[in-house]
Amino acid sequence: MGLFGKLFGGGGTSTKTEASASKQLEYKGFLIEAKPYKAGGQWQLAGAISKDGKEHKFIRADQFTSESECADLAINKGKLIVDQLGEEMFR
Repeated sequence: MGLFGKLFGGGGTSTKTEASASKQLEYKGFLIEAKPYKAGGQWQLAGAISKDGKEHKFIRADQFTSESECADLAINKGKLIVDQLGEEMFR
């Protein structure tokens, strides 16, 4: 792709990209995984909570310039979801 294609968004590539390495934490029997992704030049807070083959994905409106900070806060949000909903999140 030429210079102008890169400058003007040519090539049909998505602006949403997954983080290269995610953070995980086992918490109260649940596995919480931070899955921040690049959106509009910042990192979007997202993650997944799983247990016994079931998975609950979450995305929040929060955006950060730092991937690491975003992943840390995704883990914290996951813990809050577990504390508030527990097994109910899978229903």
